[in-house]
Amino acid sequence: MKKAAVFFDIDGTLWNYDKFIPDSTRKAIKQLRENGHLAFICSGRSRAFIRDKDLLSLGFDGIVCACGCHVEIDGKILYEKIIDKAFAKDTIELVRKYGIRPILEGPRNIYMDDSEFGFDDIFGNILRRDVGKDLLSIGEDYYGNWVINKMSCATDIEADKRVECFNRLSDEYEIISHNDFVCELVPHGHNKATGMLKACELIGIDPENTYALGDSENDLDMLEAAHVGIAMGNGTDRAKAAADYVTTAFDDDGIYNALKHFGLI
Repeated sequence: MKKAAVFFDIDGTLWNYDKFIPDSTRKAIKQLRENGHLAFICSGRSRAFIRDKDLLSLGFDGIVCACGCHVEIDGKILYEKIIDKAFAKDTIELVRKYGIRPILEGPRNIYMDDSEFGFDDIFGNILRRDVGKDLLSIGEDYYGNWVINKMSCATDIEADKRVECFNRLSDEYEIISHNDFVCELVPHGHNKATGMLKACELIGIDPENTYALGDSENDLDMLEAAHVGIAMGNGTDRAKAAADYVTTAFDDDGIYNALKHFGLI
């Protein structure tokens, strides 16, 4: 069998937000690489939000993250898209006028204001837990000095205001709306699929030998662009519709069963 490159989403695919990784997933990735194939993280998270030692110890040949804005192979950054600081400032000021709360995501830091994401906010607390000292405020000493690839936003406002704001941003950003409460703002021309294909170009893998596993809205492009797109059984309806194959849930041996089904392990 030809060498394949397999791209794994993190949340809902490799683990959940409690950072539970099934033993079958550990076994599957180890065997995948022992069989001569390549394993990549392909995440909407920025690199600053991918640092868990247990996750990284699974063994990955590279990391594609920030929805394709950052590509890292064997620990070396080979591609990086950084949002212009003045443009980022304009974006922040615009979304805040609509009552949308931004989180700025970069390769080394994530920026979030406690005044917008209090200590009763679930996602804010996950960032506090996992990013630690590299979670900085948007304002105060850092205002206008951010180094970021993309933004995530809490969009829990009236639907008409949300749509109006998205329309004003749509010329510059790919807007990934997960639901009425969360969206991602990604520089135009970037998504998980472009990152996956860039990684293939850099390592000389034919896109015909690619597999992608994901579960949610920001995985759709990747699932469609890969030669074989695999949706997790716990995935959204749209992810399942975009995929070529639906495996079992991530905590029901989903990754192991998928790789076994396609003869990769």
